[in-house]
Amino acid sequence: MILERLSFKNINLSDPFFDSLKADYKEFPSWFAKKAEDTAYVFKNEHGLIDGFLYVKVEEGMVGDVTPPLPPTRRLKVGTMKINAHGTKLGERFIKKIFDHAIFEKVREAYVTVFSEHRPLILLLEKYGFQQVGTKTSHNGTELVLTKQLQGISEDVVRSYPLVRLAHQKAYLLALQPQWHTRLLPDSILKTETADIVQDVSHTNSIHKVYLAAMSGMEVLKRGDILLIYRTTDGQGPAHYRSVATSVCVVEEYRSLFSFKAQEEFLAYCRPYTVFEESELLTLWKTRKYPHVIRFTYNIALRKRVTRAVMIEEVGMDAGAYWGFMPLTHQQLVNVLRRGLVDESLVVNQA
Repeated sequence: MILERLSFKNINLSDPFFDSLKADYKEFPSWFAKKAEDTAYVFKNEHGLIDGFLYVKVEEGMVGDVTPPLPPTRRLKVGTMKINAHGTKLGERFIKKIFDHAIFEKVREAYVTVFSEHRPLILLLEKYGFQQVGTKTSHNGTELVLTKQLQGISEDVVRSYPLVRLAHQKAYLLALQPQWHTRLLPDSILKTETADIVQDVSHTNSIHKVYLAAMSGMEVLKRGDILLIYRTTDGQGPAHYRSVATSVCVVEEYRSLFSFKAQEEFLAYCRPYTVFEESELLTLWKTRKYPHVIRFTYNIALRKRVTRAVMIEEVGMDAGAYWGFMPLTHQQLVNVLRRGLVDESLVVNQA
């Protein structure tokens, strides 16, 4: 499942995928032609036909063609988003793309207009914090206007995504070996200070993750807890300098492997979001060696990796502790995030 970022001029408007958009928006073909040099995300199925299309752009000022008007600000407009759902996670990947662009462009709001009959799309947007704030009426009919604020935070960790609430939340360091880290958190191997952040990386580019581990003490994890992901040494030098903090995630759910009543229930839970292949999952189920099952959202890739040396010498973390899974103080987490050059707008430090 590879998303391509293509120029409009290289996208086939005659693909049947666009028929419904042409029906909903009479001006769609002429609008499409005017965008010849712009780019959009396109997903094609195994037959080469389009199954997903996403176009976003930055706007400045007031949005006056909706009721009530949106006040002046810099915001991201989701110009077009359509998905043919076939049981894939494409909708979620598009949502992640929207937020990737919003963060990269440093906007505080994203908005989209959608006809009310497109209920599955509306439910998807609402799941990640979009809310209806008005309507837009044109010769095509009346659409709903939904916005996502990238500053306020919800009580729900998914609706708050990609923001991270620090206040009153417990935080832990979670170590991943390099081979699992690369599979699980692809953005964390990018030079994220460049526009590469908005490129699709791999099939693992998703918001939700499932990971299995055997480290003691992990059963304390609760929804909303923060995970500082720590990639252990890659063997290219001393661990003191090659082991690094790379990412910030938020726990959605902790489950014991033994809470699953049957193999198929376990596979259905893990399969969509895990780093493990099905054969690996089957082995994990049979051996029961990794009893901790964690589902979490992948919120932030640190712009600068923070080494074990820095975390010990500057942040004050205990060199003698077990750096597999261990609690962090609020101040330790904040100090690591600052050294990782995390965008302060993504971190909410107050209650």
